[in-house]
Amino acid sequence: MNIKQEEYIYAVARIRCKEGKLFGSKHIEQMISMSDIDSIKRFVSENGWSASTEDDMFSAEQKELWTLMSELVDDLSCFDFLRVDKDFHNLKASVKGVYAEQPPHSMFVYGGLIDPEIIYKAVRDKDYELLPEYLREAAALSHSSLLQTADGQLCDLILDKACLDTVYSMGNKSSDKVVREYCELFVASANIKIAVRGLKLSRSYDFILKSMAECERLNIRMLALSATKSQDDICTYLLSTDYKTAVPFIKESLSAFEKWCDNYLMEKMKEYKSDPFSLAPLVAYIFAKETEIKAVRLILTAKANRLDDSVIRERIREMYV
Repeated sequence: MNIKQEEYIYAVARIRCKEGKLFGSKHIEQMISMSDIDSIKRFVSENGWSASTEDDMFSAEQKELWTLMSELVDDLSCFDFLRVDKDFHNLKASVKGVYAEQPPHSMFVYGGLIDPEIIYKAVRDKDYELLPEYLREAAALSHSSLLQTADGQLCDLILDKACLDTVYSMGNKSSDKVVREYCELFVASANIKIAVRGLKLSRSYDFILKSMAECERLNIRMLALSATKSQDDICTYLLSTDYKTAVPFIKESLSAFEKWCDNYLMEKMKEYKSDPFSLAPLVAYIFAKETEIKAVRLILTAKANRLDDSVIRERIREMYV
């Protein structure tokens, strides 16, 4: 993507204004402390969210985010690496929905590169040519695998691995440092999650390795091997990598570790937001807004299920501001 210096300055100036409207830790704590869902909905509406109903509030925020980005850059393809995982999520929902003969629309997320309805139609009709190349093979393979084996976990493995490979490929093709960094961290943290979960589920070396994607800062063969032995072996290996700060959280619990993954990525994105002559502040803002949307969704879901406030606080990720 080619942006002139003055366009960078304008885009970053607008992003700086928008950053001030993001929810910070105090906003999140206020929402957690509220006793009912309606109060939370009013709160987010009073603080800048445009939609009033839970059904459309999240999709409205996604649409507003990408409308903003389309005003700042001529070609949104520079952000594909941040959006493509949603396509794989919608593909997974479509494959499982078609298999179960249940419409998957309630499971769709928005903000991806492809209309979820097109993905669903492609799977339902087995017309995979409707899909972009990065989804085609994964769609056909996961659908046929599920039909033949009825193994939902194998279906997940195929699609999750394809997603990781796609994101990492996008990072490798980019000349922008923040894009390469994000894609590396996205894949590396996913690989560590696979190792930790694989150990807990007593998965074989082959299964764990096939679930992982190659990345620069992890030796996935060594990581997969450690995951067939013990948690201590996983931690010992990670202590020799850039991800050694994950070790205390792995020892604490799976949920603590998964929270570390998201917080680690957030901290790395914050490091890039101060460069006014690159894509970095825009990427950091998108990641921050996505984190905000996830936080509000988590709080509303937790309140609907009457979870204790302490449980919500344990699961909330670090905010950008």
